[in-house]
Amino acid sequence: MKTLAKRIGAFALSAGVAVSLAGCGGGGNTNQVEPGVANTNTDQTEFNIISGISALSSGYDDNPVLNEMAENAGISITWETMSDSLSEQVNIRIAGNDLPDAFNAVGFSNYDLTNYGQDGTFIDLTPYINEEYMPNLTKILEEHPDIRAAITMDDGCIYGLPAGEQMGTAGVGKAEDYNIYTIPQYSMINKTWLDELGLEVPTTLDELHEVLVAFKENDMATMYGNDAGQTIPMSFGIDQWCWGQNIFYAGFGFTNWTNDVCMDLILQPDGTVNFVSDDDNYREALEYFHDWFTEGLIDQEVFSQDDTQYMAKCSQGRVGVATWWYIEELMADHSDDYVFLPVLDGPDGTHNVTVRDGGGINSGSLSITSACESPINLLKFYDQWYIPENTMQLQYGPIGTYFTGQDENGLWQSVTDAEAQEKFGKSAGELKSEMEVAGPKLILSDYYANVFEMEPRAQDRLNDLYDYWMQFVDDTTCYPVDCVFTQEELDTIDRYRVDFEGFVAEQEAAWLRDGGITDETWAAYKDNLNSYGMEQLLEVYQSAYDRYVETAGETSVEPATAESAQ
Repeated sequence: MKTLAKRIGAFALSAGVAVSLAGCGGGGNTNQVEPGVANTNTDQTEFNIISGISALSSGYDDNPVLNEMAENAGISITWETMSDSLSEQVNIRIAGNDLPDAFNAVGFSNYDLTNYGQDGTFIDLTPYINEEYMPNLTKILEEHPDIRAAITMDDGCIYGLPAGEQMGTAGVGKAEDYNIYTIPQYSMINKTWLDELGLEVPTTLDELHEVLVAFKENDMATMYGNDAGQTIPMSFGIDQWCWGQNIFYAGFGFTNWTNDVCMDLILQPDGTVNFVSDDDNYREALEYFHDWFTEGLIDQEVFSQDDTQYMAKCSQGRVGVATWWYIEELMADHSDDYVFLPVLDGPDGTHNVTVRDGGGINSGSLSITSACESPINLLKFYDQWYIPENTMQLQYGPIGTYFTGQDENGLWQSVTDAEAQEKFGKSAGELKSEMEVAGPKLILSDYYANVFEMEPRAQDRLNDLYDYWMQFVDDTTCYPVDCVFTQEELDTIDRYRVDFEGFVAEQEAAWLRDGGITDETWAAYKDNLNSYGMEQLLEVYQSAYDRYVETAGETSVEPATAESAQ
């Protein structure tokens, strides 16, 4: 699947210098000042920056947007850009104390930022993020305290400027802002098959069961010319991102989306974290859907198929019920025959959709090193990256190249493929790849409503999210992907997470496929969860969340809402 917005990942750079000092801005470099105090030297006007860059990029030296911003700040920049061997070269430069003035779009992790910040390689940016030096970023952080929380390390310092892309319902003019990832799985059902059988769209899991039985018994896929016996009443990929079974668990009180925090982690409304994998309703869900497997109502290949195989079955008109990002993309020529299958009530007559956080904020997109003599001058340049029209041009391309003009509402319009081919001999996507500048850019949801137009497919999905799917959500509490962990907590996660998640996933698949849950096996399973570190992981995630809330200055943080959508 081609995702609309991808979370900016962090390269796992190994720490080149051991952590030797506690607190902000340690080290003995002569350019350093007291912790928490800005270096007011403004003599330096020429800067050297090492930057990651797309392999397709044409470079930054002649980029008109960068050059105009540098001129506005009264500085000049020598860019050392690289795409190949980036992490290796950065490590060599840090280990050899051959530092540029800044690292841009290198992809430092929070672990790297803390290491290099505490040993004095990177300076603390906190005293510079104010109305005097960085008014644009300061305004954003005041309006979005969750972003400040995401870039503040556990020692209270900020060693990297934020980057991230919010894409939410505010961008299509909705009153509340829900991120495009809030409900990753849209379930769908073949309405034509229902009509042919004289059946209604189900509203409960029990009703869906009866529909799936009818799909199988009447071999409905033969309507599209498939051979007899080719009908698959229901298919998905076990615990897959947008094509998993998780939306159907809502009838048992949870949806446990597979995410980047930890499998099955849920933030409860009272602010405590919980793994549903040892809850009784989780057991009930596995027992319930196991019966569907034994009846042949669920594709027997859900544990092994990849997305290509899955999409092929669906596009051939063999699958009655499925999940995906879009109906049109999955069902192809048969898409007009499908409608959304709503979130279904479970055996007790209720449902609960546990929504998901968004794409996340990258805190390692710009770090200033101790070699920089005049951080204020360089940060005045970078503060311009947070002006919406500048952000737009850095992300896609300059006005006059990628953006062709404004509509009657003042929204900038992007070049079409036809226009790009005629003028530049390449597609709009290729043009963007060449012109995009990597680094600390924040695209907030309201930019799409007020600055530049969102991609049409994203508009469609967000309208569906707001107008259809959010009616099934009673509470938008979810664990923020931007929680910052201490080094000790990261060590705990590294020690337990992989094995814990693997054990949960393997047991889930086994019980769905083979059954066999008894009071004895369930008790043994719960004991094993603790031996795999569940209690330690819960403690880590709880501590990180509590700090996140404290840093954001809120009594509760709900990243899926307008105030904190990521």
